[in-house]
Amino acid sequence: MGDRWHVEVDRNVCIGSGMCAHHAPHGFALDTARQSRPRAARTDADERILAAAEGCPVEAITIALADGGEQVFPPDEE
Repeated sequence: MGDRWHVEVDRNVCIGSGMCAHHAPHGFALDTARQSRPRAARTDADERILAAAEGCPVEAITIALADGGEQVFPPDEE
């Protein structure tokens, strides 16, 4: 069985560019305020969701392992 992720969008940062919904329409949707939200808080690890997070122009998306909370994106800067 693969990893499960917890996906969040910081709505205080999101500018509604729609890039996440474009890269991973199965993972993100824009609401009526044109802000992104994850379609599910927990999801299977998915390269398209990771690409959406990496492509967010304001870095509003965070991804962590659902079990344990280890950060997947953005990577920890040490």
